[in-house]
Amino acid sequence: MMQVSGSNPVLDANLAIALDALLTEESVTKAAARLHTSPAAMSRTLGRLRRILRDPLLVRAGQVMVPTPRAIALREEAAGVVRRLTALLTPETPVDPATLSSTFTVQAADLIGAALAPALLRLSRQEAPGVSLRMRAEELEAGPALRDGRVDLEIGSIDHVDPETRVEDLVTLRMAAAVRPGHPLTGKPLTPARLAAAEHVVVSRRGRFSGAMDAALAGHGLQRRVIAVLPSHLAAMTFAAVSDVVCLVPAAPVGEPPSPITAPASVLGLHVLDIPLSLPPLTIGMAWHPRHTADGAHQWLRGAVRQIFGTTELPGASEQRDV
Repeated sequence: MMQVSGSNPVLDANLAIALDALLTEESVTKAAARLHTSPAAMSRTLGRLRRILRDPLLVRAGQVMVPTPRAIALREEAAGVVRRLTALLTPETPVDPATLSSTFTVQAADLIGAALAPALLRLSRQEAPGVSLRMRAEELEAGPALRDGRVDLEIGSIDHVDPETRVEDLVTLRMAAAVRPGHPLTGKPLTPARLAAAEHVVVSRRGRFSGAMDAALAGHGLQRRVIAVLPSHLAAMTFAAVSDVVCLVPAAPVGEPPSPITAPASVLGLHVLDIPLSLPPLTIGMAWHPRHTADGAHQWLRGAVRQIFGTTELPGASEQRDV
C-alpha cells in the first residue's frame, strides 16, 4: 500500500487491478466476475476511482456503459501496470541449469578443493556448462567474506561465521594416520607408544606444532616429535608419501563408503591407519549468506555440492544451523 501526500487518498495495487478490469470489460458486472468479487463491491470501487481520477470513467449509454476519453487514454497504461505488478509479485520460476551463466567463488582448504573442484566441474559440464568455478584458499575469514560477497560458498570445518550465516553439515569424518607404503608403522599393530615414537608432520595455517593428537597422547603419558609444520594438507601428505613422517588425514567412518575428501590419500598411494586414540571427529559443512538462500543459481550450486558429498537436503536445511 502507498500513502499519497497531501489531500490525496490512500492508494493500493488493487485499485490498479480494478481499473484495468473495468476499462477492459466496460461493465461493472463483468469486471466483478473477472476479479471474483460482487457487483456491489465493484461499483463501490468504481466510485472510489472516479473520485481519485476526477472523471466518471464509465457512463451509461442505454443498456451498456461506455468509456470516457480519459478512460480510453488510461486503458493501455492500466493494463501495463497490472502486467508489471504480476511480473513483480510472481515467484521466480525454477532455474534451468543448462541456461546458467555464472561464476561461483568457493572457499575451501586445499584438500577439500582438490576433491571438490574436479567433481564439481564434471557435474557442471553435464548440467550447467555455463558455470565457472573460482577456488579460494583459506586466506579469507569466511564470515566477512560471505557477508561482503567475496565468497559465494565456504566448504570445510565451519567455526568462524557471522550470526546470520546459514550452515549445513555435509559429512562427518574420523581422523587417521597416513604413511607411505612400507613405513615401519605398517608392519605391526599400531599402539599409542609406536605412534608417538614416529616423526610427524602437522598441518597448521598458523604454524602451531600441537593439536588434538598431542592432547590424546598426553593422556597416555606420551609425547610425539613434530619435525615440520606445513600450511597445506596436500603438501603434508606429499611429504608423508616420500618420507617416514606420519600425517593426519580425514577418513570415512568405519563401515561407511569413502568420502571425496579421502580420495587424495589414495591418489598419493598413502596407507591409512586407524589411530588407537580418541580424537574429535571432523565435520565438513558448507556455509553461505542468507541473501543467496532463495537464489536459483546458488541453489543449484548447493545441490551439486550435496550430490558430490552423497547427501540430500534436510528439511529446513537452509536454516539448519544459525551460527
